[in-house]
Amino acid sequence: MFGLRQLFYPWGFVVQAVALVHFARRRPEGYWLYVILFGGFVGASAYIVVEVLPDAGLLRGVFQGFGRRSRIQALEIQIIDNPSAGNYEELGELCLEQKQYAKARDSFDKAIAARGDSPHAFYNRAKCNLGLGELASAIPDLEHVVKIDPKFDYYRATGLLADAYAQTGQLERAAPYFAEATQFSTTPETLYNYANYLRLQNRGDEAREWRRDFWPKSEPCRDTCKGWNVRGSAKARRC
Repeated sequence: MFGLRQLFYPWGFVVQAVALVHFARRRPEGYWLYVILFGGFVGASAYIVVEVLPDAGLLRGVFQGFGRRSRIQALEIQIIDNPSAGNYEELGELCLEQKQYAKARDSFDKAIAARGDSPHAFYNRAKCNLGLGELASAIPDLEHVVKIDPKFDYYRATGLLADAYAQTGQLERAAPYFAEATQFSTTPETLYNYANYLRLQNRGDEAREWRRDFWPKSEPCRDTCKGWNVRGSAKARRC
């Protein structure tokens, strides 16, 4: 028995400490605390296998963030010697993923100035403006994209254009775009925006019915829905 303790010492304490820190932050089922404290190395190891390792996937986003920042720095240096539309567009996409909307928009401005035939650049610039809350500025770019291809990004561009019209008081212009988007797209974002459009038309009962049909029941999904744009939580309270 003494030899077994020597084998695990001091790793048993380390594993228990890791398990306790994770338990305090994530708050899983309460019985795990007893397993960690009284089960020693074995109990803490069991907790790590069952509760900690599945969370390791959450770290992927952290490492991807580091990779994007490194790529952004490399592109900024590369653009000094090669200010091509492709480099600016890639830089804009990376900044958009990092939610650096103003910086991303500036990159897309330069990409479009150098080559104005890429609907992706116009679409992404519109998303930058939406992220900044500048809906009126997003509308011309979305109109341009939808005119080229109404199905762009699986009708998301059409849905975003409809929502931008609705949020700027152009309810009649929003109607045909919402009709098309909701006919072909069943994404929660589009349905969420349509429910808000109904509310703006004083069709509160219909809005609540749509909201009940799509609103996710789980907490992580609700957080995702609220993260679609800066107006998400305010819309949700009013619907």
